[in-house]
Amino acid sequence: MKLEIGNFYVKDVVFGDKTFFENGILTINKKEACKFILQDEHITEVDIEIAKPGEDVRIVPIKEAVEPRVRVDGRTLFPGVTGDIVPCGEGKLHALKGVSVLGVGMHWGSFGDGLIDMCGEGQKYTIFGQLINICIVADTDEEFERHEQQKKNHAIRWATHKFAEYLGKTVKKLNPEETEVFEFDPVLNRSEKINSLPKVVLVMQPQSQMEEMGYNDLIYGWDMNHFVPTFMNPCEVLDGAIISGSFMPCSSKWSTYDFQNFPTIRELYKEHGKTINFVGVIMSNLNVALDQKERSAIIMSNIAKYLGAEAAIVTEEGYGNPDTDYIRCIVALEDIGVKTVGISNECTGRDGASQPLVVLDEKANALVSSGNVSELIKLPPRKKVIGELEALARDGLSGGWPFDEILGSSVKEDGSIIMENNAMFCGDAIAGWSVKTMKEF
Repeated sequence: MKLEIGNFYVKDVVFGDKTFFENGILTINKKEACKFILQDEHITEVDIEIAKPGEDVRIVPIKEAVEPRVRVDGRTLFPGVTGDIVPCGEGKLHALKGVSVLGVGMHWGSFGDGLIDMCGEGQKYTIFGQLINICIVADTDEEFERHEQQKKNHAIRWATHKFAEYLGKTVKKLNPEETEVFEFDPVLNRSEKINSLPKVVLVMQPQSQMEEMGYNDLIYGWDMNHFVPTFMNPCEVLDGAIISGSFMPCSSKWSTYDFQNFPTIRELYKEHGKTINFVGVIMSNLNVALDQKERSAIIMSNIAKYLGAEAAIVTEEGYGNPDTDYIRCIVALEDIGVKTVGISNECTGRDGASQPLVVLDEKANALVSSGNVSELIKLPPRKKVIGELEALARDGLSGGWPFDEILGSSVKEDGSIIMENNAMFCGDAIAGWSVKTMKEF
């Protein structure tokens, strides 16, 4: 199977009389774009704003991020979400690089929403501070969850996916600046040279813990709470088979943009045929009950065993209860002789002194940390806020609070903020973006 991604590098995004891409400039007809978004009857009000790196802008509450793309053959970009259920993992995509479409609440935030700063100290905490962000700022009629801390955010998230495809169509018939090719040959039909290399598998654990539908990540439009560990072509992940949910504390989140560009998959592809034999992805899950966790670990390790895996990377979307799934999978792999590295963030408290994961095991002896969710972050006010700043304190975002006896509110009267890293949008970059290093004392 061969997936070709034709890249168009965006130098700037502006508003104009029509929507088109030319000479590195993406121009958006704002009136027509808003009309397109308002086709969803649950979107009651919408605006579109552009935030560029270096601008004195803060964005909050952010619910989703998607890279604008289009399938050249006309198939839907996110099967089961923006259109019919069709296969992913092969064919031609065109992608607008250096930009993302953000779904932003005009007023109301929720537990899984986050914040991005486009300049200053806060910009470095997330890759999205380095991108041109096209913000759908919307309100909805979803009154049933208006005052709930945990929201499904269905209308805004779906609008974000549809609008990303809408913008992607600007390059559907154009010639890309470069084309990336990802090929995944059947595992049993590989050359003697490739088969002689160490066989490596990637185990992904997307968020799937919520037993009520509507919060979890989706695979081909199907709620992953129904899912059991399954072998997948890594190209499917890069090609829109999975979209992000609305549950995890935001720094631990894999946005849809992360799935589309998953750096760990890309790095494994770079080494495939050179230093490793990349035998694919085992798409696992995250569970609540211990018997569910054990069942998934058994199925996952059996798949790895019969793929002939000799080494594995395990990475989880989340922390806390999911740490049990994460460590159990690592131990299950080590028990069958598969050398395993884990990638996750940690929850070591604001002072960094607590146990990093809920569960640990001596067999999990090669763990990569991408950050501490509880780290306190203090940031000065920004000149402009896209969305509503008060949502950080008022609406139960996982890293914000309305009042603390010592720290006061997360949002100060002058617009400055104090929050936990939890609320930084995809801030721990568990997909593999992280540039964080250890601090020596």
